[in-house]
This record gives sequence, structure tokens and C-alpha cells, in this order.
Amino acid sequence: MTRAEVCQQIETVGIVPVIRAPSAELALQACEAILAGGISVFEITMTIPDAPAVIRALRSRLGERALIGAGTVLDAADARACIEAGAEFIVSPGFDPATIAAAHEAGIAAMPGALTPTEVIAAWKAGADVVKIFPCSALGGASYLRALKGPLPQVKLMPTGGVNINTARDFLAAGAVALGVGSELVDIAAVKDGRANVLTERASEFVAAVAAARKKS
Repeated sequence: MTRAEVCQQIETVGIVPVIRAPSAELALQACEAILAGGISVFEITMTIPDAPAVIRALRSRLGERALIGAGTVLDAADARACIEAGAEFIVSPGFDPATIAAAHEAGIAAMPGALTPTEVIAAWKAGADVVKIFPCSALGGASYLRALKGPLPQVKLMPTGGVNINTARDFLAAGAVALGVGSELVDIAAVKDGRANVLTERASEFVAAVAAARKKS
């Protein structure tokens, strides 16, 4: 899949679950539960023990049913390790030009993090396929995203931080191409307790919220 095709699939789904877990098995269970709820894109963070192995296992287990990316990628070396494991996109909490370059050298989409207008412009000029606005809630959430889109309509923005079922529609209306969602969707405690169905139900709610927001627009 090309970088453009990957980005298009992410935009179509509209939700990127940010998977953080203390073990590989919990991460895998969380992904499978969310997939059952209709979301087929996953950001596997480098905070998970042996994250590249988790990426490799998910690619093997889920095949073409899901798009698997790496998150919390801080440098080019980690980007390359994740890409070698099968990551189809690279997400970072901040802007590191070398990480973008490493992803693009491998033909992989790069989604660096930024917050201020200066950072967003720098990331976009460096070739970011999508710019992750993090932590978006710290500067006003959807209203801040709308303010950024005013002078930067050409930049594809994915807010992360403060995205929940109640704010999802506002973020999409403000111009987000997709939403990064963490613990509001990825409830690892529920998975630990044997209630992975909670994640499936939440995923279904987010899918419905995205559909409703896009229909309204």
C-alpha cells in the first residue's frame, strides 16, 4: 500500500486507537476487541514491551483486515525497527525530521506530532503526511484545531489528547481528518478484567459518531 493509500484508509476509518499496554498479549487482545467493533486501524506505541514484535504479531494475526502502525516513535532507528516489523505508518508525539525521512525512505507514511502553528508548519514542510496535534486538549481542543485550520487549510491534522465520544464530532467538524483516541477507547483495565467487550462496544460508538459527524457536514 502506498503512503497515499494508507492515509486515505486512515481518513476513511476516522479513528486511530492509541494502544498502550503493559504486555504484548494485552495489546493484542485490545486490538482484536476494537476490530470487532468496526475500527481497523491501530497505533502500537513503543511504550509496549517489545513493540516491534507486537506489530509483527498483529500483521500476522490480522492480515489484511487491519492497518497497523507504530506510535511514540522518537527517532529514525526506532522507525526503521518498526517498519522492518511491518508497521505501515509511523506516528510521533513530536517533530523529528530524521524520523520523517526514515519513514519516507521506506515508502511509509509519517505522522509527526506538533502543537504550535510554527511546529505544524515545520512538520508539514518536512513532508509530514498528516500532522498529529498533541496534546490538543491542552490548548482548547476542537476550537484550537479550528483556529489552526484557518490559515493552514492544506495541512491534514489528526488531534490526539482530549478526544472522546463527546468531543469526536466537534473535532471532525473543526477539520480533523482522523482522531487519535487513547484510554477513552483503549481501556486496558477492562481487558485485564476479562471485559474486552467494553472496547468492542466503545469502538462501535466511535464508528457511529464519525458517521454521524460526516453525514451532518
